[in-house]
Amino acid sequence: MLVIAHRGYHVAVPENTLAAFEAAVAIGVSGIETDVRMSLDGLPVLIHDRVLASGHAVADLTRAEIERIAGYEVPTLGEALEHVTGILWNIEIKTAEALSLVIRVVEKHEAGHRIVVTSFRHDLVAICASSLKVNCGLLIAHRPRTFDSLLAELDGNGNPRINHIVWNYDILDETLLKQTAMDGFRNFVYGPMTKNEHDHCRDLGVDGVITDDPLLAQNA
Repeated sequence: MLVIAHRGYHVAVPENTLAAFEAAVAIGVSGIETDVRMSLDGLPVLIHDRVLASGHAVADLTRAEIERIAGYEVPTLGEALEHVTGILWNIEIKTAEALSLVIRVVEKHEAGHRIVVTSFRHDLVAICASSLKVNCGLLIAHRPRTFDSLLAELDGNGNPRINHIVWNYDILDETLLKQTAMDGFRNFVYGPMTKNEHDHCRDLGVDGVITDDPLLAQNA
């Protein structure tokens, strides 16, 4: 089971920073998950929340303004990919506005990295699968009624590059996991918190966990 550090390893440093990514590598994770938004000055910045604690939307701020409010350096996607190599990168696209930027950066780095591009916006995933030579995945927050209804998200036959399903831990269903695995998908899970939950993921045979506590997963 792959252990993927959710926004890096951020116990002692801010999430989605180069320091968090370095810390994740230092503890031996299999990969890093990060979030991409577009800043006002057109940069693919790595930041999760749509709105900062100050009440300002990321999209309304330049990178410098985001950093001033956050109180730390906020990397771009390109800077992160150049800084950390040799592991899996799970890149989540948060907004449609960031799509073209992500495609441009990933095109530059796809030959030298293992990359999975994911989003809750499944239309954006489809565009990435048609534009890039990397694996892509659907983020799922609600349990599909059936396996067929899940496949409907892929417009029938779909694109073979859409080959990952990333499930919310709260909606894990052993039957659906088996069906998707048999159909050739890799199953990732985000959101396990306790050791028992990480153990449960391993027992279910999922391919990877996206976790805020990689050490729990490694000791599962």
